[in-house]
Amino acid sequence: EVQLVESGGGLVQAGGSLRLSCAFSGFTFDDYVIGWFRQVPGKEREGVSCISIIDGSTNYADSVKGRFAISGDAAKNTVYLEMNSLKPEDTAVYYCAADPNGGVGVLDLGPYRYFGQGAQVTVSS
Repeated sequence: EVQLVESGGGLVQAGGSLRLSCAFSGFTFDDYVIGWFRQVPGKEREGVSCISIIDGSTNYADSVKGRFAISGDAAKNTVYLEMNSLKPEDTAVYYCAADPNGGVGVLDLGPYRYFGQGAQVTVSS
């Protein structure tokens, strides 16, 4: 059974930093992409960043480029999202997700089949 579990969310002041972790298990596919998405009430879930496990290539939404960094630890089956210079508009529930098809990672929801339960990130002004 595929499982993804997020951790590391919380409350931080604007300008601060948080690191989210996504621990995944049960994968039987050789090539996959792990992505981070976020959602606020009343809005669609949006792609934040993703990483290809095979070649380590990454992708970022324009709104977080230069502030967020995604990385993976294959030995620990964990992907991290380091979030710096946080802004109140970064407040959302953050979800990690898996695209079992692999290849080039994208920030569209379509290819992602598995999602974690989400972690709340709140940035106060």
